[in-house]
Amino acid sequence: MASGGDLTLMILGFLNQRPMHGYELKSRLAALTGHLRPVSDGALYPAIARMESKGLLERHEEEGAAAARRQVLTITAEGREELMRRLREPAELDISDQTRFFALLTFLSALEDPSLQAEVLRRRLAFLDRPTSFFYEDGRPLRAEETPDPFHRGMLLIARATGTAERDWLRATIAELTGSGRVGDP
Repeated sequence: MASGGDLTLMILGFLNQRPMHGYELKSRLAALTGHLRPVSDGALYPAIARMESKGLLERHEEEGAAAARRQVLTITAEGREELMRRLREPAELDISDQTRFFALLTFLSALEDPSLQAEVLRRRLAFLDRPTSFFYEDGRPLRAEETPDPFHRGMLLIARATGTAERDWLRATIAELTGSGRVGDP
């Protein structure tokens, strides 16, 4: 299930794109989070109510496609400010957790300053550059070549390949956003 922090980010991000009714918002959330972190009604609608009480969004009624009226959600100026803050200053978990990072990437273009976008990507790159593994021996991360277990080896090989691809994309995108040929250039 999506947690409160990333659920708030995703709700604000989608409503920043355009007003939506609850069912459409839930469908978009499901498409983004998929089966890995489904969003239940028991999480979504209380989150919407909390955000509404904080002034981050508002709702109004509109005619539905059939005879029933429907509640349409709209982001407020305060909600937009909160979204921009979350995009500029993502929590560490938004950087380290891949699913949460992908949710952050989904809406990062709303943050219009390329230097701020690049800073978020630099944080992810720094996280990925730290030595890590799923498996350790004597406190040292194991590499795929060091484990006899074919399933552990598979996990490590897949993680290495996706990590390499992501780091390459991050470096290229940071360079593009900063107009430099090198990642470290301001």
